[in-house]
Amino acid sequence: MAEVLADVVCVEHIAPDSNFFDDLGANSLVMAQFCARIRKRSDLPSASMKDIYRHPTIRTLAAALADATPAPVVSPLPIDSPPPTSPSTQVMSPARAGMASTSAYVLCGTLQLLIFLGYSFVTGLVAAKGYEWVATGSGLTDIYLRSIMFGGLGFVAVCAFPVVAKWILIGRWKPREFPVWSLTYLRFWIVKVLLHANPVLFFVGNPLYVLYLRALGAHIGKEVTILSHSVPVCTDLLTIGAGTVIRKDSHFLCYRAHAGHIQTGRITLGRDVFIGEKTVLDIDTSMGDAAQLGHTSALYRGQMVPAGERRHGSPAQPTEIDYVRVAPARCGTLRRAGFGLATLLQLFLVYVPLTVGGTYMLFTEVPALGKRLEPKTAGLTSSELLIDALPLSVALFFGFVFVGLALLFTVPRLLNLVVKPDKVYPLYGFHYSVHRTMSHMTNIRFFAWLFGDSSYIVHYLRGLGYDLSKVEQTGSNFGTEVQHESPYLVSVGSGTMVADGLSIINADFSSTSFRVSRATIGPRNFLGNNIAYPTGGRTGENCLLATKVMVPLDGEIRQGVGLLGSPCFEIPRSVERDSRFDHLRTGAEFHRNLAAKNRYNIRSMILFLLVRWLHAFVLTALGLASVGLYGVVGHVVIAAYLALALGFTTLYFVLVERCIGSFRPLRPRLCSIYDPYFWWHERLWKVPDEYLNVFNGTPFKNVVWRLLGVRVGSRVFDDGCYMTERTLTTIGNDCTLNAGTKIQCHSQEDGTFKSDHSTLGPGCTLGVGAHVHYGVTMGDGAVLAPDSFLMKGEEVPARAHWGGNPAVEMPDGAGQLGAIGPTATATATATATATATATGASSANDAVTAS
Repeated sequence: MAEVLADVVCVEHIAPDSNFFDDLGANSLVMAQFCARIRKRSDLPSASMKDIYRHPTIRTLAAALADATPAPVVSPLPIDSPPPTSPSTQVMSPARAGMASTSAYVLCGTLQLLIFLGYSFVTGLVAAKGYEWVATGSGLTDIYLRSIMFGGLGFVAVCAFPVVAKWILIGRWKPREFPVWSLTYLRFWIVKVLLHANPVLFFVGNPLYVLYLRALGAHIGKEVTILSHSVPVCTDLLTIGAGTVIRKDSHFLCYRAHAGHIQTGRITLGRDVFIGEKTVLDIDTSMGDAAQLGHTSALYRGQMVPAGERRHGSPAQPTEIDYVRVAPARCGTLRRAGFGLATLLQLFLVYVPLTVGGTYMLFTEVPALGKRLEPKTAGLTSSELLIDALPLSVALFFGFVFVGLALLFTVPRLLNLVVKPDKVYPLYGFHYSVHRTMSHMTNIRFFAWLFGDSSYIVHYLRGLGYDLSKVEQTGSNFGTEVQHESPYLVSVGSGTMVADGLSIINADFSSTSFRVSRATIGPRNFLGNNIAYPTGGRTGENCLLATKVMVPLDGEIRQGVGLLGSPCFEIPRSVERDSRFDHLRTGAEFHRNLAAKNRYNIRSMILFLLVRWLHAFVLTALGLASVGLYGVVGHVVIAAYLALALGFTTLYFVLVERCIGSFRPLRPRLCSIYDPYFWWHERLWKVPDEYLNVFNGTPFKNVVWRLLGVRVGSRVFDDGCYMTERTLTTIGNDCTLNAGTKIQCHSQEDGTFKSDHSTLGPGCTLGVGAHVHYGVTMGDGAVLAPDSFLMKGEEVPARAHWGGNPAVEMPDGAGQLGAIGPTATATATATATATATATGASSANDAVTAS
């Protein structure tokens, strides 16, 4: 092992007692390459990154691996697994491997396009007829009543249509498996898209949302609170007992994609269950009454949590931490019914008529629109059209920016006076409504995207209410994605830097009550990507919180260390390579670099606004042209506008991104955040890409990825993957990418930026919520389990099954990641025991995660 490590770090000799990090100056990327090297040798035992951090010398690592003998897995029930397949099955032709053919792939995409156009036409027809009827009203009162009638019926129809479509196209969902791109998949996709485009999503956190899921076939008890916007699709397979709480950003879809197939399965939650933030529940999982699953955790297929027990981690393992931290309050059926009724009255009497009536007033009061309803029309290229579109788009876009900021910095502050910290309030009352309004207003992504990755995000967050102590400006204190539940109860210490994806959990919920409390992040910390930081997090000064880490809620306060994994364990705070640019962060040179970065970031922010405004200007011009053509070609013009708007938006932002990148692929870099290259890389991150979600689950997503520079193979199924560096990513043929997955080909640790290629071989599968870092290679047919974190530099062998946070190899049978049908207790026990053994668990309790 010493010889292998010496070859990796390019030295002649490694002393057995030399510390990998302190003495050799290695880092996680180097040690991942070391693990990959010894994994390829049959005469050496395999080691994971968790083993490396626990045993940071060759002598202690060798002793630990030599002593580690896998414990026998005793299965009380037979495991229903699929028949064995040959090693080449997952990389052979689609027809022989049971996957959809190219013809099926093209046919499915064609039908999806026709369905979209047909739905757009019907929507345009109904909208036009409704507007014409509202416009014939006489007087303000008549128009208001007609707006309520048309808008209310339209809202009910849009909400009811997915329910009707589900029962007609599917009936009742059952556990089964079917290939993607098939006609069965097309029916599945229709229902999924209708649910995701449903205005009922505005009712998440409201009792009305629970009623809607029941209408779709879900079995849900009384007093259930669901705060997650991740919509369960196969609702008949979802059972939730009374009094259960599901926090936001949790995935409980009742389906998953695996090796070119959709697999549906049951998720069963008992009474009074708690599901934490940023969690994943795989299919065929269950939790008993009063069971808990902590934040940043996952249940793998077949795992179950017995009644009254608590689990956390990915995969879940036992814990004594109580995640229900707020006392109950009186919140009965009458209160819930009253809150739902008040929501409907507010919707139908205020929001709907304002929307419909506002549209009417827009067409009658704005000359640029009203005159185009007359028979005399102007073409798209006429100067009159562009002159009319220019002031209208400027007023709408920049009015939103400046008026929005003014409201953002004032209205929530007034609302905050109503909700007192550390006081328990019942759900579904006045205080709950105020808290939700304040949270929604202060989490508008547009403004965080505008100010993020610059010095000006600090002023924006302070304007929202953050307590940032004495700011040590770096120019990259916060990324573009940060969310909270109350900005007025967030404290961040001096010198702390935060990457993207931070979710500050400073509100606690039970099934009947909620409470807001202060969340405090210590000074001189660095927080990586995709972290949920709860109130009471046990981290203090000078900590590094790695990507997807579970923040500890028990034990001593960690200081001067790094934390990695879920559940977390300690790693070195920093290594030699990460400190090579520290001299650029002090003295006169730092102030020159920061000033240069600020000037560059200002230009990036201006470019961001101009790019957005130009997009709004073109859409406004298209809208004016559509209004002018309305009397000529009829209602079809509205459907054409919807299709043209989507097509233009996609091509426009693709072109913007490629122009900023000079139509050249990115190259791996290691540099300081004060290197102009990094500033240019940050500019790329500001290009809007929310349009990508529209194409999830369709062949068109692959087309867009190719236009953006991703090397994508044939028949790739992408159900919601996000790739940060497109031109550094390679996806092989027939790969399967689940919802919530992310391929991130960079990292930023303190003042150092690093990027590299990541490659997925043909037939790979990324589970729901999985995160792949940079410098990663996955072999043909490899599988990464849900909610896993595949660390930088890892090499996953062909047809291997990896899982966990950080991901490790899962022995054959562990979790049955590709199995069809229920695996229940036996698989859960096998998964827990095998995973604990692979990661070096030392106690019997750590080896059992289900019974």
